[in-house]
Amino acid sequence: MSIETGIQNPEAAEVPPPGGAHAQKKTKRAPQGHNRLLTRRDRITLGLMAGVPTILHVALVWVTALASVALAFTTWDGIGFDSIKWVGLQNFKQLFTDNPQFWPAVEHNIIWFVVLILIPTPMGLFLAVQLDKKIRFSRIYQTAFFLPVVVSLAVTGFVWQLVYNPDTGLINSLIGANKPGHYIDWIGNPHLNLWAVLVAASWRHTGYMMILYLAGLKGVDPSLREASALDGANEWQTFKNVIFPTLRPTNTVVLVVTIIEALRAFDLVFVFNKGAQGTELLSILITNNIIGESSRIGYGSAIAVVLLVISLAVIIPYLIATFRKERRA
Repeated sequence: MSIETGIQNPEAAEVPPPGGAHAQKKTKRAPQGHNRLLTRRDRITLGLMAGVPTILHVALVWVTALASVALAFTTWDGIGFDSIKWVGLQNFKQLFTDNPQFWPAVEHNIIWFVVLILIPTPMGLFLAVQLDKKIRFSRIYQTAFFLPVVVSLAVTGFVWQLVYNPDTGLINSLIGANKPGHYIDWIGNPHLNLWAVLVAASWRHTGYMMILYLAGLKGVDPSLREASALDGANEWQTFKNVIFPTLRPTNTVVLVVTIIEALRAFDLVFVFNKGAQGTELLSILITNNIIGESSRIGYGSAIAVVLLVISLAVIIPYLIATFRKERRA
């Protein structure tokens, strides 16, 4: 009987290998590569990849910004550190009271912002809505409208200089103002040049706004459109009451970007006429005082501090609102 039981249950007759379960545990190997420690070469490489950009950022952004704030309370011609003299608030007092170009420059920056927010921003939204309908050749249209954003502002300025040329420019040729005695000087006329530059800036800004709004529209839930259509709303009612309210985060980004673009405007104006005769901007005044014929680095730094304060007054509330939203999420 015992022999039959042994034959029917061969597993019970198996003899465990020498050493028992302890030997089996020794034969198992841990998976390799998952808990590998960084070698010295890896640590050096990661340190260089993270350290070099950090050092450059601190040196070129933070150190220069803090140096500009400190120099705003001094007078310095840029020749030797021994010539730096502390003058307190004298630069700011002179800037607000004795500089005939400062307040026109502030006014022009405000006009720049108002024009960008009223003309190219709605135009960019309109283009984004049309391209979001998945029309034919939409990728080609996106590329065409976004191309001015990719092109350097200096190159854009040179292109529009050719357009505004009084003799051979496109605009004067179309309206017949390219004949002697009928020239329209779009760049030299102080009553026209600011608006001429703003046309070029709006041409570029439209593509920028189009991409931002197009990205926002791609994130709208399609079920909202379907529900609105079932309720009998037409296309305009759907956009006004359903889609546009969902673009609130995008509108915030657009507002901040437009303000920053208006404050840092420099390239186009400098290429056109170097900020003279009606196109004064704060960035132009900073450049002229720091690297002009007679360097007044302390005075130019004071203008830069004013521009920095205006920028922070816009950026800090946006960052606070963003961080609060992330904490709630």
